[in-house]
Amino acid sequence: MDMESLMVLLFLFLARAEAASYGIGISAGADREEKAGGGAVLLPLMVQEVAPPSGAPANRLRFRHNVSLTVPVAVGTPRQNATMVLDTGSELSWLLCNESNLPPPPPPPVSFNASASLTYGAVPCWSSACMWQGRDLPVRPFCDTPPSKACRVSISYADASSADGLLAADTFILGGAGAPPVTALFGCINSYSSSTATNNNNATDPSEAATGLLGMNRGSLSFVTQTGTRRFAYCIASREGPGILILGGDGGAAPVLNYTPLIEISQPLPYFDRVAYTVQLEGIRVGSSLLPIPKSVLTPDHTGAGQTMVDSGTQFTFLLGDAYTALKGEFMRQTRPLLAPLGEPEFVFQGAFDVCFLGTEARVAAASRLLPEVGLVLRGAEVAVAGEKLLYRVPGERRGEEAVWCLTFGSSDMAGMSAYVIGHHHQQDVWVEYDLENGRVGFAPARCDLATQSLGVKL
Repeated sequence: MDMESLMVLLFLFLARAEAASYGIGISAGADREEKAGGGAVLLPLMVQEVAPPSGAPANRLRFRHNVSLTVPVAVGTPRQNATMVLDTGSELSWLLCNESNLPPPPPPPVSFNASASLTYGAVPCWSSACMWQGRDLPVRPFCDTPPSKACRVSISYADASSADGLLAADTFILGGAGAPPVTALFGCINSYSSSTATNNNNATDPSEAATGLLGMNRGSLSFVTQTGTRRFAYCIASREGPGILILGGDGGAAPVLNYTPLIEISQPLPYFDRVAYTVQLEGIRVGSSLLPIPKSVLTPDHTGAGQTMVDSGTQFTFLLGDAYTALKGEFMRQTRPLLAPLGEPEFVFQGAFDVCFLGTEARVAAASRLLPEVGLVLRGAEVAVAGEKLLYRVPGERRGEEAVWCLTFGSSDMAGMSAYVIGHHHQQDVWVEYDLENGRVGFAPARCDLATQSLGVKL
């Protein structure tokens, strides 16, 4: 074994020891710690809008995200500021590294300069992390082409974006200036392709462009697992200003929550994501009408298709087959006096949303106050969607003085997914807690902007 390999092994050993010793039991200040529950890290949670590709009709775009949730972190020694997309549906965290081949090259605040960090270390392909720790990834880490000794990762997502690079380790600092570093494995990405441009040069402020992704599912390489986090929560503000992400703690800051158990399936099934936050969808209601959907439609089948995932990395909510058809028909029936259908059968927003309407901003705003609430009925809890969160104004689509609006529930089948997905748009002004210790997810209505202010979290 050469000296370089020995040093990398030593670095990774110390990285795991440091992560285990710190866990996520750090805080951004004593006063905040007391309010949030002992040992919690508090971070501002921002809604970042991505401009659609110029000149592309909305009904010709592939499934994509217009909005992401982002959190600020610092990485490396000396510290480099980064903005990462919060994604409970992904495992491995990653950063765009300075070798990125995106055209044009990203400016300094958008990429992580690995060569400038004294604590950065690439993982060799013969290490345990490369050989077995990535077992939950869709594509396991693999050895680079000889004579390289590097461990490579290749990641792809439902929106057709993909990322490729090296598996590496470095220090992450979350919270205030006094927070200790946590060492974690991540993907140092040097090749990235996306229709949504996570490296968003179209952001209003380039400094707010996302540098990468913070993987928060239950896989062995997720940030949650690596740091030993047993509880985290967020509250997404629907108004201007930040929401909040709370890592660790005892949940003391949470309102009274209704919990639904996480669903576990031990045997591997081809279409079941075992490390996702899977819950049981019991039914769907529109207003007071519970849709006549057979229970079998809402339960994973023998292949694992049909699970229901809570996912902060997906914007809208997606329903499979018969459930989507039932919601579409009942929503159209109940809103017939309030909304004018678009009347263009070929218009399907992002290839998955075909319940669309036409109206001025004023007319739709008035109608939103009268729309029937849509409830996703879970085992022991419910996610209720009402008012303006039911409709989304399609960017760039107008018919004279009227805009095009689509229902914010899409078809999983049309999007090429085999699952129900509860996206972050329908989690706005909802306190969502992931309690891994007790195997459950909690929900409660909340004014997230006020909750953020009361806990003293600022940008």
